[in-house]
Amino acid sequence: MSIMEKDTAKPGELAARIARKEEELRALQAQLAEWREKYEATPMREANFPTRSGEEVEPLYTPAHRAGSEGYAEALGMPGEFPFTRGPYATMYRTRLWTMRQFAGFATAEETNERYHYLLNHGQTGLSVAFDFPTLMGFDSDHPRSLGEVGVCGVAISSLADMETLFDGIPLDRVSVSMTINGPAIILFAFYVAAAERQGISPDKLRGTVQNDILKEYQAQHAWVFPPEPALRCIVDMFEWCSENAPKYNPISISGYHIREAGSTAAEELAFTLRNGLEYVARGVERGLDVDGFAPRLSFFFDVHNEFFEEIAKFRAARRIWARELRKRFGSTNPESWRLRTHAQTAGVSLTAQQPENNIVRVAYQAMAAVLGGTQSLHTNSMDETLALPTEKAVRIALRTQQILAHETGVPNTIDPLAGSYFVEAMTDRIEAQV
Repeated sequence: MSIMEKDTAKPGELAARIARKEEELRALQAQLAEWREKYEATPMREANFPTRSGEEVEPLYTPAHRAGSEGYAEALGMPGEFPFTRGPYATMYRTRLWTMRQFAGFATAEETNERYHYLLNHGQTGLSVAFDFPTLMGFDSDHPRSLGEVGVCGVAISSLADMETLFDGIPLDRVSVSMTINGPAIILFAFYVAAAERQGISPDKLRGTVQNDILKEYQAQHAWVFPPEPALRCIVDMFEWCSENAPKYNPISISGYHIREAGSTAAEELAFTLRNGLEYVARGVERGLDVDGFAPRLSFFFDVHNEFFEEIAKFRAARRIWARELRKRFGSTNPESWRLRTHAQTAGVSLTAQQPENNIVRVAYQAMAAVLGGTQSLHTNSMDETLALPTEKAVRIALRTQQILAHETGVPNTIDPLAGSYFVEAMTDRIEAQV
């Protein structure tokens, strides 16, 4: 029953409605019991049916699995409205498709720039920079500790000149750029802003994201440079500067991807990631920043694994939890602060070196789960990433996977199409409760 129905119903009408609902539930439970007898008397194949997170999956879901849960308005609402379960925007992909953002970077700035032009010429709509290990750790390419690692797992950037070369011929006011950098993020972001200014583009025109999520580095990754307190101070410095000078740029991407790749369950991925996000908000408020002045530009980054329905439910639960916590914990009054926006990447840990063509299929299903979950941007892994840097053919197939999903399947045509599924709603509730 909706809030509106509760407010307008007379006491007698309300009691009658409740009685009807209870009678319907009793009838449903009797039907379920009868069905269960037939189910258990039927031979089944030898298999277990838990999710990848180890949660048991019932053979059948009905309204009984949400009995006692919140009503539609409280738990789901409308797309673009609190609690944002059904999506962060009112029109979702009917206004704008997700950004197709392939993660790329290798060798020199010149070579990576060539790959960026290749991707953009084939229909990619945003860039995502992969830096090499020395850059991630704050070392120049000529530092003794960089020996053997320069340009191996990403592009080497040691100076403003390198950053200018990286984006040569790419209009930074029209192409959004995500940078996966954490420990020295504030330095690389300064290079990026300066490179844009040398193109004649002011910071207020820049769009994109810098990862800048140091807490998950301590938890699940390894690329930290400073101890926690100085690192957190630099992050809040970026919140403050961007809110005043680069209001379209996201100064952080609070990341669950690495936590999930390190072995967490879907619920654990959300728990660590959202708690990290709340800590960043608390640090900004402690600095004296208005929560509604910087929280609207906080963004997220989640993994998309093989468990199709669980991943969809995870995105929906994440939005609901974040909206409620921002409003309850910090007294936020701006819906833009409640609106969780996220990037997604298909699960690297699910790829296999054997029969790599099968990875195309895995990635396609994972990408569909991300879109059905309402992601704002997406990277699809290339089939050969377990073997070496992706070939141009593999990269093109990965990008075409997104384009086919966007333009040939009909999946983006309606908003949150799995809403109301007894299974998906029950799983969304369960993940929220676990977090």
